[in-house]
Amino acid sequence: MITKMQQSVREILGSSAELIDHALDRLLPGPDQAPVSIHRAMRHSVFAGGKRLRPVLCMEAARMICGSGELPAGVEELGAAIEMLHTYSLIHDDLPALDNDDLRRGKPTCHVVFGEAIAILAGDALQTQAYEVLAGLQCPAPQTVEIVRFIAQATGTVEGMIGGQVMDLEAEEHKPTPELVEAIHRAKTGALIRISLITGGIYAGGGADDIKRLREFGRKAGLAFQIMDDVLDVTQNSSQLGKTAGKDVASEKATWPAVYGLAQSVKDAERLIDEAFAQLAGYGERGDRLKAVARYLVERKN
Repeated sequence: MITKMQQSVREILGSSAELIDHALDRLLPGPDQAPVSIHRAMRHSVFAGGKRLRPVLCMEAARMICGSGELPAGVEELGAAIEMLHTYSLIHDDLPALDNDDLRRGKPTCHVVFGEAIAILAGDALQTQAYEVLAGLQCPAPQTVEIVRFIAQATGTVEGMIGGQVMDLEAEEHKPTPELVEAIHRAKTGALIRISLITGGIYAGGGADDIKRLREFGRKAGLAFQIMDDVLDVTQNSSQLGKTAGKDVASEKATWPAVYGLAQSVKDAERLIDEAFAQLAGYGERGDRLKAVARYLVERKN
């Protein structure tokens, strides 16, 4: 039986993903644009069926801050740029030199279809395309500069996505500690989730207090998301996940269940989401859609 909340989340994710997909299709070079190999590789990974969670969080944060119940004009382009950056990270993460995975979102990974060289370049191209889109956002120039700066930091080496990936690689085959696992998760996965919320708020004209609350909401929700990702890697099969299951255990990665066990991991994720919700208390019903998406982060099965 589908609950009212589950139905609401499905509607939010469905309508938002459609909006983002239209923006991505418009903003990316077409599949017949020369050189076709790189553009088809980019599109292969971007349109491989992702749930668009980060763009959805971005747009729902903007909707909440805007206060009218509507999305600010053009915010889907910000969401599309964030999705390009996320996809670039997945392409590189799947490469033989890193996680060496043949399956992503239920489809062959980019390097399997197009070869390693084109896959590396496709990831690079998505990153540069994202910044081209960010430079042309439909918001005042000072907000655009702030958004670009925050996103660059969140995808960089100091407490950002790339730094988290490095820590994750160097932690393999070493006994994980609670401090190390949390640092990896907050950087490798949490940073892009956190910045999706922050930049959505900035785009909508949020003040310092709004951005502070969105930052704390994102810190909690982002960590909860990765904890559940660790749990699903252990409890679901490859068909359910759309990617190779059990790789975290096989490569002795530093994960939350490896430190705390499965039962405590689930409890921790639920606690973090409850703590995240407390950051939105002052927004009343305006925060309900964002809360619904955050709740989905810990209740999803893939």
